[in-house]
Amino acid sequence: MTLRVVEVLGRSEQGRTQPYICRCDDDDVYFVKGRSATRKGLINEWLCGNLALALGLPVAPFAVAEVPQEFVQADLSGKLADLGEGSVFASRKVFGQELAVAQVSGIEIALRRDVLLFDWWVRNGDRCLTARGGNVNLLWQPHAVVRDEDEERLAVGRLAVIDHNLAFDAEFSPEEYCQGHVFAADVAETFSDFVLREAYTRRFLQAMAVLESAWNNVPEAWHFVDAEQTIPTAYPKADVCAMLRRVESPDFWKLTA
Repeated sequence: MTLRVVEVLGRSEQGRTQPYICRCDDDDVYFVKGRSATRKGLINEWLCGNLALALGLPVAPFAVAEVPQEFVQADLSGKLADLGEGSVFASRKVFGQELAVAQVSGIEIALRRDVLLFDWWVRNGDRCLTARGGNVNLLWQPHAVVRDEDEERLAVGRLAVIDHNLAFDAEFSPEEYCQGHVFAADVAETFSDFVLREAYTRRFLQAMAVLESAWNNVPEAWHFVDAEQTIPTAYPKADVCAMLRRVESPDFWKLTA
């Protein structure tokens, strides 16, 4: 489903790309990334979002949206220059707060492991949080009530996973990941558990089944740097697939470069 931006409400002061806050034609509010996120960043968001959904992560709902040409043309101030017209990545606004250090231990270990290993799989170093701060890219909804699959237990609080424009990083640092990831305290136990390793290998390979479909649904405009579509983005798809295929090798579980 492609949404249409009908109103630009402002711009976020958080995040490296400072996404725009927009209302779309479904009447929901979204954080929208366009030109300033780069074409590669937008494709990263789309592919990672689909992989995260396939893995069962609580990723914030997302979609491709269209920014009408007239919006940008009517902007004499230049404030929408970083948004641009055409296809953009829209992540529905989740009413929550950035996860704090004090809240980390309250999240179920299974979910912590899911996020931890997903970021290792997609080479995402942009989910760091220590006592000194960081850029966690996780939102916590403290008053959300979630019922488990058997509807026998209620859990108060819900996590929302956001922001993957910097994933598939060829310069990803295992050392920084082990030291700074929000769930770094779980690294040693998770990576040394052979039962978990086997289970996650199966899950990651199953999730990869959506990759080709996700790629085929990347907006045509994102494959080009310019509006005239004469300069290819040259997205490193083969490298991304190779990164994801690392899970087939025992070396995937080595905490080294």
